Amino acid sequence: MTNNIRLAAAKTLLAVQSGRATLAAELDRARRGFPDERDRGLLMELTAGTLRWRGAIDAVLQPFVSRPFSEIHESVLAVLRIGTYELRHLTRMPPHAVVNEAVESVRLMRQARAAGFVNAILRAVQRKRDVLTLPGRPSTDNRDAWLTYLSTSLSHPRWLAERYLDRAGTAGAEAWCRYNNAIPTVTVRVTAATTAVDQATIYEELRAAGGTPSTHLPDAWRLPAGALATLVEPVRDQLAVQDEGSQLVAQRVAAQVGDRVLDLCAAPGGKSSMLARAVGATGLVISCDTRPARLAVLKQTLRHEGVPVRVLRIDATKPLPFGPVFDRVLLDAPCSGLGTIGRDPDVKWSRQPDSLARFSATQRAMLEQAATAIAPSGRLVYATCSSEPEENVDVISAFLDAHPEFRREGPDLETRPDRDGLDAFFAAVLVRREPTA
Repeated sequence: MTNNIRLAAAKTLLAVQSGRATLAAELDRARRGFPDERDRGLLMELTAGTLRWRGAIDAVLQPFVSRPFSEIHESVLAVLRIGTYELRHLTRMPPHAVVNEAVESVRLMRQARAAGFVNAILRAVQRKRDVLTLPGRPSTDNRDAWLTYLSTSLSHPRWLAERYLDRAGTAGAEAWCRYNNAIPTVTVRVTAATTAVDQATIYEELRAAGGTPSTHLPDAWRLPAGALATLVEPVRDQLAVQDEGSQLVAQRVAAQVGDRVLDLCAAPGGKSSMLARAVGATGLVISCDTRPARLAVLKQTLRHEGVPVRVLRIDATKPLPFGPVFDRVLLDAPCSGLGTIGRDPDVKWSRQPDSLARFSATQRAMLEQAATAIAPSGRLVYATCSSEPEENVDVISAFLDAHPEFRREGPDLETRPDRDGLDAFFAAVLVRREPTA
C-alpha cells in the first residue's frame, strides 16, 4: 500500500504542476482510493509538505544533480522532491525504505531507466544530511541576503518574498513565510443553538480536543489538524468549518433582520449560511455561483446548516437578472488565493506576478455587475482571499473613480499572517448614495 501512496502523491503533484487541478481538488480525488484514514493522512502530508518546502527541497537537491531541473523528467523530479521531503521532515519510515519506495515509484511511472539516478541522488541526500545547510537568518538588513533566506530556506518564490519584505519588513516577512509553511489549524463555527447538543457541551468537547476559542470572533474555535475527526458525531454535526477571515468578511455585510441579500460567488456556502441566520425568516438570501461543481458544494453546505437560501447559477461577469433591489450584496470575488497559502501551498508556485492583472480584470467586471443590484443606501461588500493590492485596494480605487454614486464606508478589512495570525483576507464596504433631489 505504501508504494501506491507515494505513487499517488507523485501523480497528484504532477496534476497540480500541470494546472489541471488544484491541490485540494486533486487530493479529494486521490484520497478516495485509500479507505484507511492513516493512508489518507500520509498522502496529504507528502503532497502538501513537498509543496510547502519545495524551494528548500530544490536547494538541497541541487548540489547532487549535474543538470538543470528542466532537463529531468517531471515524473522523476516529483519523486525526488517527495523522497527528499520525507528524508528531511518525516521519521516514520527508515531512510533505506524511503529510497526503495522512491525507486519503485519511478519504475511504476514508466521511468525505469531513472531508477539508478533516483537511488543515487536520494542516498546522497541522506548521507550528507548532517552537513547540508541552507542560508541562515541574516544578521544584517542586507536585502539580497534576506531575499535569499526567505526564498530558499523559507521556500517562497522570490517575487512574493520581495512583496512581503517591502510590506512587512524583515521580521514581518519572516513571520509571514513561517505562517504559510506551518501546518494550519482548522477553524470551526458553532452553527446555531441546538437541541441535539447544548452549546456548553460543544465547547467542552472542543476544549477536550485541544481547541481554543478564536480571539477575533464569537462561536469560532481553532482546532489542531486532525482533531475534528476525533469529535463525536453529534458535536461535529453542529459545527461548520470556516476560516476566521471568511467569517469576518460575512460580518462586514452587516445583514439585518428582514434584509434582501445577494451573495455572488457564494460557494462553499459558509458566508451565505451566516447571512441567512442574520436576516431571519422575514429576510431573503440568494446565493449564486457559476460552475456546477461549486453549486453542488454550495447546496450541500446550506443543507448541512439547515438554512433557507435560494441558489441560482449565475455568471457574475455578465449582466445580472436583477434590478437594484438588494439591501446587501456580497461579492467574494475569484482571486489568486495568495492570502491562503498556508492552506493551499500549491498557490505560491502556480501564481506569477502577471497572474494578478488577469484576476483584477475579472474582479472589476464582477464589481461593475454587482453594483447594479444595490438599492439606494444599500451596502456592497467586495472581498478576496488575496494579500495583493492589485486585487484589493486597486480594484476599489478604480471602481470609485468611475462611480461617484458610491462611497467607501469605514476602514477596509485587511487581515495579515504576520500581524494578526490569520490568513490574508480583504474586504471593502461600498454604499450607494441616496439620490439627491
